[in-house]
Amino acid sequence: MSPQLTEFFEFLRIPSVSTDSKYRDDVRSCADWLINKFTSMGLTPEMHETPGHPVVIARSETKADRPTVLIYGHYDVQPVDPVNEWETDPFEPTLKGNKIYCRGATDNKGQHFAHMLGVEETLKEHGDLPVNVVFLLEGEEEIGSPNLAPFLEQHRESLACDICAVSDTGMIGPGIPTLTYGLRGIACLDFKIHGPSLDLHSGVYGGAVPNPATIVSRIISSLHDEKEIIQIPAFYDSVTPLETWERDMWASLPDGNATTLKETGAAGLLGEAGYTALEQRWGRPTAEVNGVGGGYQGEGSKTVIPREAMAKLSFRLVPEQEPEEILELASTHLKKHCPDSCRIEIELGHHGPAYVMDPHSSYGQAAQRALERAFSDKPRLIREGGSIPIIQSVKDIIGVDTLLLGLALPDCQIHAPNENFTVTNFEAGIRLNRALLEELRN
Repeated sequence: MSPQLTEFFEFLRIPSVSTDSKYRDDVRSCADWLINKFTSMGLTPEMHETPGHPVVIARSETKADRPTVLIYGHYDVQPVDPVNEWETDPFEPTLKGNKIYCRGATDNKGQHFAHMLGVEETLKEHGDLPVNVVFLLEGEEEIGSPNLAPFLEQHRESLACDICAVSDTGMIGPGIPTLTYGLRGIACLDFKIHGPSLDLHSGVYGGAVPNPATIVSRIISSLHDEKEIIQIPAFYDSVTPLETWERDMWASLPDGNATTLKETGAAGLLGEAGYTALEQRWGRPTAEVNGVGGGYQGEGSKTVIPREAMAKLSFRLVPEQEPEEILELASTHLKKHCPDSCRIEIELGHHGPAYVMDPHSSYGQAAQRALERAFSDKPRLIREGGSIPIIQSVKDIIGVDTLLLGLALPDCQIHAPNENFTVTNFEAGIRLNRALLEELRN
């Protein structure tokens, strides 16, 4: 095994689960590990405390005649549940063929560590970098980055840069270089329907007392029509239509419908009429039910009318849709569809705007050249359906765009058991960093 892989495995063994307090010391240990690594690379590291987990900064020597690149990543990882579905120890990296199995392998340790190694290789070979580099690695991305935007505000001047680079997105497929120039935003809420003051016998009271579980079902059904078009009034008013070149680019990719079916194991597709699966996933807004609860959930029957029922909703948003406005529109819709015989309680959740940049800008073209050098193929330009709210924060606070240079493959199992990262992409990520810094210098 190469020294770089050995070091990567050491990094992966640290169980830096940010959402679970019992791993708090491990998250801190991971930040300490990064400080030591950056020091050994010849960069100047900084540990910054936050109300949660630390932010790690590392800087190269700053030279006034060079552009500055901010490289963002996160060292925290998702929980490993359900543990029994892992084929290997989730925190003991295991190499099987070309794949490294471990929690955090792709999301996001492998992707940002490849950038670190690219910088290290360049410094060892040349004693210098073509651009000024600032690494920013946080330990709270998997819990919504609650302290990163305030950190950016506080350190706005010291983090000033010309462009940001992030590898925390995906590739179309093996060996296909992919530049992601847009991400959907997100807005979440929970709602609860309160009916009778206690669970009731469904035989004694059924037919006369409102059933909160039924009301929740009716409200959920009001969100879409038979063509899967969202029925919240004014929901689409600010949606920016897809450009012709975007639809043409995505139509030239491998069959998106077939790919979606293969990746998901679904029996068939169901989405907004008039759009392909890729267009639905990357460029159109959604309203999704993420959870429903109420009434008896155990084995067999229990004939009750539950006193309350609930649902969790999330909305994926596209450019120009404001999360706060969408949450207000959705809340109004939910209240309208709640009958007077029940009381609705709405709790707003986390949210973040969509992000989009011009992939044909000078920085976008530099990124495409770097991708082509790393993978020996023309890059494909896509948006992604997921959300990285901090990317828009970088735009709003630091004032720069972000190049999303994904190294994650569709079958990498992020957030799921058996997460994996290919050695091929790990090595390509190192090449990509070196090529990117050279291209951004020009």
